Amino acid sequence: MSHPTLPCNVLKFKSTTIMLDCGLDTTSALYFLPLPLVHSSRLSKLPGWASKDGTVNLEKELKECAGRVFVDSQPEFCLPERELLDLSTVDVILISNYHCMMALPYITEHTGFSGTVYATEPTFQIGRLLMEELVTFMERVPKAQSATCWKNKEIQRMLPGPLKDAVDVWSWKRCYSMQEVNSALSKVQLVGYSQKVELFGAVQVTPLSSGYSLGSSNWIIQSHYEKVSYVSGSSLLTTHPQPMDQSSLKNSDVLILTGLTQIPTANPDGMLGEFCSNLAMTIRAGGNVLVPCYSSGVIYDLLECLYQFMDSANLGTTPFYFISPVANSSLEFSQIFAEWLCQNKQSKVYLPEPPFPHAELIQTNKLKHYPSIHGEFSSEFRQPCVVFTGHPSLRFGDVVHFMELWGKSSLNTIIFTEPDFSYLDALAPYQPLAMKCVYCPIDTRLNFHQVSKLLKEVQPLHVVCPEQYTQPPPAQSHRSDLMLELQPPPMAYRRCSVLGLPFRRRYERIQLQPELAKALVPSEIKPGISVATVSAVLQSKDNKHVLQPVPKPTPVPPSKKRKRLMEEVPELLSPKPLLSGSIPLDAFLASLHKSGITEVKVEETADGHILHLQAEDALIQLEEDATHIVCDNNEPLRTALRDLVLRFLQKL
Repeated sequence: MSHPTLPCNVLKFKSTTIMLDCGLDTTSALYFLPLPLVHSSRLSKLPGWASKDGTVNLEKELKECAGRVFVDSQPEFCLPERELLDLSTVDVILISNYHCMMALPYITEHTGFSGTVYATEPTFQIGRLLMEELVTFMERVPKAQSATCWKNKEIQRMLPGPLKDAVDVWSWKRCYSMQEVNSALSKVQLVGYSQKVELFGAVQVTPLSSGYSLGSSNWIIQSHYEKVSYVSGSSLLTTHPQPMDQSSLKNSDVLILTGLTQIPTANPDGMLGEFCSNLAMTIRAGGNVLVPCYSSGVIYDLLECLYQFMDSANLGTTPFYFISPVANSSLEFSQIFAEWLCQNKQSKVYLPEPPFPHAELIQTNKLKHYPSIHGEFSSEFRQPCVVFTGHPSLRFGDVVHFMELWGKSSLNTIIFTEPDFSYLDALAPYQPLAMKCVYCPIDTRLNFHQVSKLLKEVQPLHVVCPEQYTQPPPAQSHRSDLMLELQPPPMAYRRCSVLGLPFRRRYERIQLQPELAKALVPSEIKPGISVATVSAVLQSKDNKHVLQPVPKPTPVPPSKKRKRLMEEVPELLSPKPLLSGSIPLDAFLASLHKSGITEVKVEETADGHILHLQAEDALIQLEEDATHIVCDNNEPLRTALRDLVLRFLQKL
């Protein structure tokens, strides 16, 4: 994937094919017009677009707003690359957090995938909520037409930017259905932190806490002698999830690193403070606050922060509304996944107290949640208020209605806390806009300073990361502190690239059967080191290797007819002994002398020595791991020389 915080990589390791995450790039939605829940006369009156010279007329598909052109169709998403690899060959998919599984139905339902998906329970349950929410947002506002002409290469080239620069538009797809979501999730197998899962006997995978969100994981993928760590979306800050497990990442041959913070210059604590003060300022002036957010994750921290801040800022009577098709489930889930929370929140459960303060906000009616703006909400809604709702792209969901409702007044404020979308692009189809806009992106994932420190501690032999992390951000090209500088330099990848990982596979584990082990006769070759030779049959099955005794030939009863066959049964010869040791040159020359071979010319070579026996016209090559005797048609001499050599070697 080209978006490093929405990764989708495939690792081929020890005869298994493992997909690491399948993130869905929803930033493509920014090219589309918003989907209003209530008919918007402003959006319906936007003029269609045609090129100045009149050669391209796409008035039905493209609409113009405040100098920018948008596609008037249901928003589409940029999928992970599906052409590079036959995805039906993927054995398993490992999911690191709920944001990184949003493309799962596209992969499990339309590629012939027949493997297993592994995820922790909170990742699975909250991922389900986010997918369900996305489907609901789309299906609530059906669009009759589907715009495709603008995607034609020749036409796209003539469109105004940023549409003409959008890449891979033909691969963009509409949202999946709930049926596809359920089918995809039926392939998920739940795992717990530090649980070891065997894949085909070849590889073991283990999820570790990554500290970023409820149930978020890093993964260890290892065989007996090699270890790969996959670090994606991790955090060292103290927020609501369990802290990150760093020590288990040590001794990695390769560490694959993705999902660092998208805003390395913003401090999450400072942003939370700014969020609260801007919110309070707007409410005091009689305005409303709109917070476009996902229905799980940072919203729990925002509500907790406001809970502590409300009374001191005299916001005690201001209503807070959380509107999402899955608002109720999200708030409940956060309270029941106790074992996935940080220690201080876990301990509250035993008091018994709810781990998050939003339970108290709901009980005291300060926080109300609704599935949609229709129904109960419209009768209970009072202003000024604070509304948390989705989607952060401002292209679909209930947020579109509030943008239309509150955008014309400068008393109101929209506060962006999610870092996934450029807030200026998100606001573009609502311009001209009177409401105030505040950008407080809160991203708790690792920054470059934290990652450098982490890598110094866990010391992987090699680091693999997206190309974006090996150079400073384009807008701040002088900031060399906003990139990874490592020795050896990291191996960088981009969308569709194929990297060969630097594994030196030297060993394989083999088991000996007990009766074979009993028959071994070790001989000591150095003090404390014994060696035994073994003749056995190697059986390999399910990537497990076993040495078994050689089967004895079955005795055949003698009969005249069978005599001929009997003679043809091959004999099992006992193996020749193995030789070890080295031949000391001076001692060997002395023994040749004793045997009457006196004319010896010694020549030094890169590997050892060559001895010319001049009178006998023979050669002896002494090398570290071999000895060659060369003499023409003189078998007695060859045998005598061989016996001299063998005197210096040990037989096993």
